[in-house]
Amino acid sequence: MAEFVGAIDQGTTSSRFAVVDSAGRLVAMAQREHSQIYPRPGWVEHDPAEIWADTQSVVGEALEEAGLSVSDLNAVGITNQRETTVVWSQTTGEPLANAIVWQDTRTADLCRDIGGDWGADRFKRLTGLPLATYFSGPKLRWLIESSDTVAEAARTGDLAFGTIDSWLAWNLTTRHVTDVTNASRTMLMDINTLEWAPEAVEGIGVPPEALPDIVPSSAAIDECHGVLAGVPLAGILGDQQAALFGQACFEEGQGKNTYGTGCFLLMHTGSRPFHSKNGLLTTVAYQLGDEPAAYAIEGSVAIAGAAVQWLRDNLGLIGDAAEVEGLARSVEDNGDVYFVPAFSGLFAPYWRDDARGTIVGLTRFADRGHIARATLEAVAYQTVDVVRAMEADAGFRVGTLKVDGGMVVNDLLMQFQADVLGTPVVRPAVKETTVLGAAYAAGLAVGYWSSTDELAEHWVEETRFLPQMDPMDREHLLSRWSIAVTKSMGWVDG
Repeated sequence: MAEFVGAIDQGTTSSRFAVVDSAGRLVAMAQREHSQIYPRPGWVEHDPAEIWADTQSVVGEALEEAGLSVSDLNAVGITNQRETTVVWSQTTGEPLANAIVWQDTRTADLCRDIGGDWGADRFKRLTGLPLATYFSGPKLRWLIESSDTVAEAARTGDLAFGTIDSWLAWNLTTRHVTDVTNASRTMLMDINTLEWAPEAVEGIGVPPEALPDIVPSSAAIDECHGVLAGVPLAGILGDQQAALFGQACFEEGQGKNTYGTGCFLLMHTGSRPFHSKNGLLTTVAYQLGDEPAAYAIEGSVAIAGAAVQWLRDNLGLIGDAAEVEGLARSVEDNGDVYFVPAFSGLFAPYWRDDARGTIVGLTRFADRGHIARATLEAVAYQTVDVVRAMEADAGFRVGTLKVDGGMVVNDLLMQFQADVLGTPVVRPAVKETTVLGAAYAAGLAVGYWSSTDELAEHWVEETRFLPQMDPMDREHLLSRWSIAVTKSMGWVDG
């Protein structure tokens, strides 16, 4: 048996490939950023061809770094930015349009129209999701209505639709598939049966023949060709479910928060869907082969690390994302400045697509350090909003918060998170848990690892941040944040 497992991590801002060993350690990783395309305010697109080209490149680079070849890989898994919508020709395999990214808000009017015709509550009961611009189904409908090329492909039966995992799986194996976790983010899948829901497909108005086959998260799908020739594709998980899996949250009540482009808090809820009463999403956590699916509730925050990117790319306040912590530490506190980064509206628990980014509390005293600090603090405040909603649903307090993702290397943010949450924050030794989860899913399917119990033994705590803030100070900050959030709402008409 070969000695390693590979994992493709196709994220919102970059594509990566990692090689993982049997102890769950990262042996090598390569990464490439791809273009962010903003045709209009609120619109965000990616080039699917660029993403596929970058994916092939990072596979080769990571293997070269490790001194390995594809024959050293037992299997490969995919984890991906969820909800981002890709359309391509089933005949040629070529993209028919730019991908519409999960952050994109162009379908706001369409979602309201669909809700009026069919009923937003009906969608939520069936799919576990609110009718919102976040999800893939309305994006597909928009593409069909707005592009003659896509419309013609739909008319002739040549249209293939998928999220990024489907696009990569197609290029790797020519199979048109998606897994249950990604399918659960489209607004087209019945959350109970794990099959495409005819009512939802008809209600949103998309052709059923364009949809991929739904497969388990951990299962032998097909053999790859090209850059990974001969390696079984054996795992697919949406990035946040992959992080949950990589954090070894295999039991009901266990959860994690991932700090990436956005912020995503998931809690394992067992073998049946749990429907939130506090603005959270019902989603599939994972499915291992023929076993029943595991479910989760999720709080999604649209903008986290993307706000730091905005400071770098749009405002030029920093030259590199890593500089934000030092700039934020240059001031003692936020100077009563609050930044609500609602660039794509507000996701959980508010679900307000009329909100937009807002900075409040500015005086002549405020400087770039206060803006940087307010940016980091916004990530923590948004997490508190989601945790409180999750606790209200679950009926108990979150005892510790497991964290992962690119932003968790920021000690200032992690300590502030513990302070405003009033809960210990635990950072694992392996912080890139999305690639780890994808590798675990693929390795389980081919027998590289024997069980989730074996995977749980690989999880190691690195750092624990304990709350140090006075409770009265915490409540003051959170109350000011709540006021700032209300200021961001109602900016967009409709």
